[in-house]
Amino acid sequence: MEPDTLLKLFARNRDLFSNRVALREKDLGIWQRTTWREYWEHVCRFTLGLRQLGFRKGDKLSILGDNCREWLYADLAAQASSGISVGIYPTDVASQVQYILENCGSRFIVAKDQEQVDKVLEIKDQVPLLQKIVVVDMKGLHRYRDPLLISFAEVEALGKELHDQQPGLFEEMVQSTNPDDVAIIVYTSGTTGKPKGAMITHRNVLAMIRGLSQVLDFKASDSFVSALPLCHIAERMFSLIFPLWAGCTVNFAESVATLQDDLQEISPTAFLNVPRIWEKMHSNVMIRMQDAVFFKRWIFNAMLPVGRKVSELRLAGRSVPIHWRILHALAYLLLFRPLRNHLGLLEARIFVSGAAPLSPDLMRFYHAIGIPIRECYGMTEISGISCIPRDGEIKIGGVGKPVPGVEIKIAEDGEILQRGELVFAGYYGNPDATKEAVRDGWLHTGDVGEIDAQGDLRITDRKKDIIITAGGKNISPSEIENSLKFSPYVKEAVVIGDRRKYLTCLIQLEFETVAHWAQNNRIPYTNYKSLATHAEVRKLIQGEVDKSNENFARVETIKKFTILDKELDQDDEEITATMKVKRAMIEKKFRHLIDAMYN
Repeated sequence: MEPDTLLKLFARNRDLFSNRVALREKDLGIWQRTTWREYWEHVCRFTLGLRQLGFRKGDKLSILGDNCREWLYADLAAQASSGISVGIYPTDVASQVQYILENCGSRFIVAKDQEQVDKVLEIKDQVPLLQKIVVVDMKGLHRYRDPLLISFAEVEALGKELHDQQPGLFEEMVQSTNPDDVAIIVYTSGTTGKPKGAMITHRNVLAMIRGLSQVLDFKASDSFVSALPLCHIAERMFSLIFPLWAGCTVNFAESVATLQDDLQEISPTAFLNVPRIWEKMHSNVMIRMQDAVFFKRWIFNAMLPVGRKVSELRLAGRSVPIHWRILHALAYLLLFRPLRNHLGLLEARIFVSGAAPLSPDLMRFYHAIGIPIRECYGMTEISGISCIPRDGEIKIGGVGKPVPGVEIKIAEDGEILQRGELVFAGYYGNPDATKEAVRDGWLHTGDVGEIDAQGDLRITDRKKDIIITAGGKNISPSEIENSLKFSPYVKEAVVIGDRRKYLTCLIQLEFETVAHWAQNNRIPYTNYKSLATHAEVRKLIQGEVDKSNENFARVETIKKFTILDKELDQDDEEITATMKVKRAMIEKKFRHLIDAMYN
């Protein structure tokens, strides 16, 4: 019988894959390997250690810190105890940590290092339910004397003692897990208000992966890279759920900053990331080409149109003529293969972008160089991915058909509605929000979209983000913003215009690329602000805005723009941890700049 909880899948993998590598993580520059058997033993010890400390069925274990093996051990340990794991973004400040601990009522928290421990100690008096702070890395903490603190290794040691006394206890706990138990609480990104804790059951995640595995052919030999925060549902899928389903290997990137180097070392077979990372990789390619010798630049400019032509034919479902195939083979040897190798994606066969819309121009670029990204659609409340294109059915601007087990329809106002076993169990402690989200069995997504004649879904925008101009024209800001962000010089764009006579835009520079451009043009600067306020930089961005405007009708063009003199920051509550703009906060904080563009 097929396992019906994540822990039972884990037990199956322990027996099926035993000595195969499950996890890889760098320590002092060397990749350390953890087999499925060792993975199981760590989770066993930590689960029983938590039990010794008083963790019981229904309790919540929060996890605060960067991605690492212990993050996953703790996640599965909470579930093995028939409890619930709750991820917290490592970039959250102390007040945000306090909100989540209070909201979900966590009695235990795992903190990665001193930085995260300090946040918890700062607010511990405001969360009286908290009983223990389990610390992964004790470096810098040996002089701390707070009774709440205990090391991860100590908890595992407690668990080993109990396991020696009752060797069958952990197995019993695993087999007693129930498919309808809440496995994880995932907090929404908070782009439109306070984050809400979405309760996701074992049945939800298994329904999602069961449907998705019929579209993406996962194999035990597949290798993933863990780079997004693990508390995000997308990363939870690729670092926990998919590997438990198929036995894949997870490699922990050292950081987002080192992701490019890590990819080159790992060479994964599957790569999922958010649009911001795909944009950053594109910008790096363009910088590299600017610095290349004449011959390499010539190769790039000559071969890229070949890739574009062939990818256009393939996306249209048409056969590629023999002469184009010959040219493409040459382009692959001279440009596309070295470029994919530079990006660390030479061995990859699955490329996915999610969490936010991806620029059509960016998709065309990646398809042209032989990286056929498919854009998926999903959300926390649907337990991950609900729509993704099949092989041979990728469309620019489309997110494909629903995965098996998901039903989708479009409401009269254009909102996308979904239902199926993978719809979440509700928002923790917030029945009113749950009733608003799920009505008559349908999840109201808050997204606006349309279904084409082939049954493929296309996302227009967030329902709340649609701009209605003073002239009554409905405009989707994300399409314009994505067009602007295709420029290597634009990191972020926020289109304004609701109930206004025309559209304007707040633009954040891609600092590294613009700084490189300034150096090449001998333009002096000292920091981001000096670049953002320079007249020559404004001319540069004006040219990029003009190019973008050519793609849109007159009413959809940007008439005025302002370059922000600071970079948007999560600590200032301007963007989420997955780099999505908090539009309402931006419009509030930069109201004076917006008003100036309309005066």
